[in-house]
Amino acid sequence: MTTKKRIGLALSGGGARGIAHIGVLQALEEEGIFPEVISGASAGSIVGALYAAGKRPDEIMEFVRKASFFKLFKVSIPYSGLTKLTYLRDKLAESIPENSFEALEKKLFVAISNLNTGECEMRSSGPLFDIVTASSSIPLIFQPVEIDGQLYVDGGLLDNMPVGPIKPLCDLTIGVNVMPHVAVPSKAVQNVIGIAQRCFDLSVLANTRPNVELCDLLIEPKDVHGFNIFQLNRYEPLFDIGYKAAMEQMGVLKGLIRES
Repeated sequence: MTTKKRIGLALSGGGARGIAHIGVLQALEEEGIFPEVISGASAGSIVGALYAAGKRPDEIMEFVRKASFFKLFKVSIPYSGLTKLTYLRDKLAESIPENSFEALEKKLFVAISNLNTGECEMRSSGPLFDIVTASSSIPLIFQPVEIDGQLYVDGGLLDNMPVGPIKPLCDLTIGVNVMPHVAVPSKAVQNVIGIAQRCFDLSVLANTRPNVELCDLLIEPKDVHGFNIFQLNRYEPLFDIGYKAAMEQMGVLKGLIRES
C-alpha cells in the first residue's frame, strides 16, 4: 500500500514487552506503511530511536539479539539505585552514527520524567543518547540520569505513550500500547514485589488512558501481559505477538488511510 498521508507512531514503554513494537513495525512495512513521525517512552524510545535513525525492523531485532541483558547491570551505590544504564548508552552509540536528534532520518519525540520538577518533558532536539537512556531508567532499578543539572527517570512514569507531540504533525496517529489493562489473579499481588509491580503498572495505565483517546488507531497486543518486563531473552515470541496484533488491525488501518 502506498500513501501520501503523514503517519505518526507512538510507542509505549513496557520493558522487554517493547520488543513487540518491532513486530508492529515489520507488519506495517510489509504492507507499505512507513511512519514518518515517532514518539516513545522507555522501551518505546529505544525502538523509536533506532527506527528514526533508519534501522529496519530486522536490524532492530539484531540489536536486541546482540545486547546482553546481564551487561545492562553495573554495580552501583544502593541508595542511588541498583544499576546504571551505561551499557544501553554504549550500544546506542555503536548503532546510531550521531548523538543528535537532528541527525535522525525521522522526527522523534522522547518522554522523560524530571525528578526535580515532577514534570514530564518531551525532547526532540539536542543530544540523543542520554535522553533515550533517561527515558529507559526504570525507577528504583536503574539510576536516574543527570542532564543539565536535573535528574531524570523513565518517561513512562508520567507519559507512557506520548501521542500528544505527534498528533499535530500527522494526518493519522497510531498508538502501540504494550502495557495493556489486564486483570491479575490475587496470587500475583500477595507479596511486596508483586504489589509494588502492580502499583507501578496501574500508575502507568492511568497516564496512558488519555493518550488512547488521541489515537486514530490503537494497537494493543494483550498477549504481552504474560511476559515479565525483564524477559529480554524472549524476543522471538514478543516480536510475533506484536506482528500478529498489527496484522489483525491492518484492515482497519488501511481504511483509515484511505479516508484520512
